[in-house]
Amino acid sequence: MTHPSPPIPGPRDFRPPDGHRRLKLTVAWDGRAYAGWQSQPNAASVQDALHAAFGRLGAAAFRPVAAGRTDAGVHAEAMPAHVDVPETFRVPVAKLARALNAHLPADVAVLHAAEARTGFHARFSCTERRYTYRLLCAPQRHPLWEGRALHVPAPLDAAAMNAAAAHLTGTHDFAAFATQEDRQTVRELRALAVHPGEAVWEVRVAGESFLRHMVRGLVGTLLLVGQGRLAPDAVPDILRSGQRAQAGANVPPHGLYFTGARYDR
Repeated sequence: MTHPSPPIPGPRDFRPPDGHRRLKLTVAWDGRAYAGWQSQPNAASVQDALHAAFGRLGAAAFRPVAAGRTDAGVHAEAMPAHVDVPETFRVPVAKLARALNAHLPADVAVLHAAEARTGFHARFSCTERRYTYRLLCAPQRHPLWEGRALHVPAPLDAAAMNAAAAHLTGTHDFAAFATQEDRQTVRELRALAVHPGEAVWEVRVAGESFLRHMVRGLVGTLLLVGQGRLAPDAVPDILRSGQRAQAGANVPPHGLYFTGARYDR
């Protein structure tokens, strides 16, 4: 029998429940079949898939907690997560990733498992989250990138895109780039840069936290700049407007990847 999610801890109380120990996992997945990380009532989620795998190993584990809650269709290359299991759980951590993967679908995998350090919390201890959006910049689509990168057949101006990105980096009110957001909208964008490739370009983003659909709105705006439909110097006015309609449309989720996280201790 499995447990529900534990209560949200206080600011410094990141201990597992009594009688349990905390495991740290690194998880990867192809997001096309999932409604995102977070459990949903009537849709497949990565959280539920991982929770079920623990159940098949005989662990009455709490629901796993991830560093970020990805949207439907978004992929993850290296998502930190933690799971609280009973102290009686007997699968050795050295064999846990392989054991879980035997019970996970082919599009989800645990890459690494370890005992979590004291006080570790995958979400609340995280000080930086990194995402990459991939663009297939080629005249023709490529079947091996279908569902994994956004096809952009027309040429893009990388220098103009990076000039626009420079206006967005730093601490700003990002209300113009968020969708249906009821939290405060000031965020620190620590990195935003376009990295051209031979065919696949990457837009790399880093910050402590992001608003709903913020990364996809940022990339959509940079695409307008790269296509010559928006001047880089227009970006500060979009920021100041706070109006979602002023920025570019959200790009589709299938080009977005959670690529890593930082923990300062």
